[in-house]
Amino acid sequence: MEIEETAAPGRRERKKRETRAALTAAALRLALEKGPDNVTVEEISEAADVSVRTFFNYFSHKEHAILGRDPDDLELALRRIREAPAGESPFATMRAIVARVLDDLESIEDQETALAQRIRLITESPNLLAQFVVLGSEDERDLAAALGDQMGEPLGSPLPALIVSATSMAVRVAVEQRKAGSDRSIRALVDEGFSLLATGLDPHYDPTRDSRTDQKGQA
Repeated sequence: MEIEETAAPGRRERKKRETRAALTAAALRLALEKGPDNVTVEEISEAADVSVRTFFNYFSHKEHAILGRDPDDLELALRRIREAPAGESPFATMRAIVARVLDDLESIEDQETALAQRIRLITESPNLLAQFVVLGSEDERDLAAALGDQMGEPLGSPLPALIVSATSMAVRVAVEQRKAGSDRSIRALVDEGFSLLATGLDPHYDPTRDSRTDQKGQA
């Protein structure tokens, strides 16, 4: 099931989107020029021709602007979960969510894309990496809660969180495979990852047997 786009945004909403885009573009450009740790909120605001107060109406940290964080992306994902067809498998729902991301990921080799530039910055800045991890964790919690409701799982069930985390890992592994030289598309690699997760990574695993770690702990 495709998520239908909402009606054309009004003037105020368009202005907000333009301001957000200007801030993220300025933040990325300055981070590439000076290094993400050397950029200030004041510089980003000035480059985007807005006040510092306006900056904080859109982003809590400069790192969020550099990463191009857009809460609309999370809202679209949550909407896709809430509107999942009856009987659709959780993995199918999550695969539909990442579909919008795959178009950008497939152009990751193009070093002129904003996505590729941000990925490079993340690997170079511990602070940016930390914010990236925090944001990802927050999003995963929200997605897992929504997926759990859709699945009818009881509160506290680990299954929705495991599915959401596994989905993120499947995408990350696919990106790493491409960077390592795989000639397959990221989309194909992601689909393979989903299939492996759905069918079981280790069919020979026997949870009734004590692991070596447990045995050492009992020694």
